[in-house]
Amino acid sequence: MEAALATWFEANGRDLPWRDTRDPYAILVSEVMLQQTQVERVVPRYLTWIDRWPTVESLAAAQAADVIREWQGLGYNRRALNLHRAARHIAEHGWPDDLTGLPGVGSYTAAAIRCFALGEDVLPVDVNVERVRRRTGAEFSSRVAQALMDLGATVCLARVPRCPACPLASGCPSRGIREEPARKQGPFEGSFRQRRAVTLRAVANQARVLNELDHEAVRSLERDGLVVVADGLVSLPS
Repeated sequence: MEAALATWFEANGRDLPWRDTRDPYAILVSEVMLQQTQVERVVPRYLTWIDRWPTVESLAAAQAADVIREWQGLGYNRRALNLHRAARHIAEHGWPDDLTGLPGVGSYTAAAIRCFALGEDVLPVDVNVERVRRRTGAEFSSRVAQALMDLGATVCLARVPRCPACPLASGCPSRGIREEPARKQGPFEGSFRQRRAVTLRAVANQARVLNELDHEAVRSLERDGLVVVADGLVSLPS
């Protein structure tokens, strides 16, 4: 199966900018951006980010406010602060042996850095990789990690798998089986997430008077470290 998958990937693999580097910092940026955000949205933002802060040291030296502004539009803004905090930790102490000790880095992101940047034989298992493994009942090595991700994202889809286009279909016991859709997050429109986003945008370029803003959203953002409230004014952290 790995040989068939590798052959398929050579012809069908996605051309993604973070696949052209072994820099652990660049891989970290891409993986944090890809958490809960579609690849198509991430690509241009990743390129802009790396152009502005090409090294972990340059990001560490940046102001938190600038990092939050650059992240606007990607959603889940705590990821920006975690990435910034991780960069500062790395710049001061170096890369830790246990990458999950970095802010915002879980077991999957740590495995991705170890595999794609450090060349370790570790298979990062995201939802797409897990789906392919579960459906085929096969085990795969880290050599085909990128291929597994692309197969799960473009062919071995959850609801409507494209089995006729799958290089593993002939040996797959789940061929033709569709799955119930996973429970999706509620709509953004009208949600508290939207209220937080609107409030954060309002203070992105200049401090605003607290009484002019959504108090509940401000307090939530403040708890996450995304805004600072002082003397009745709300602003981004320095």
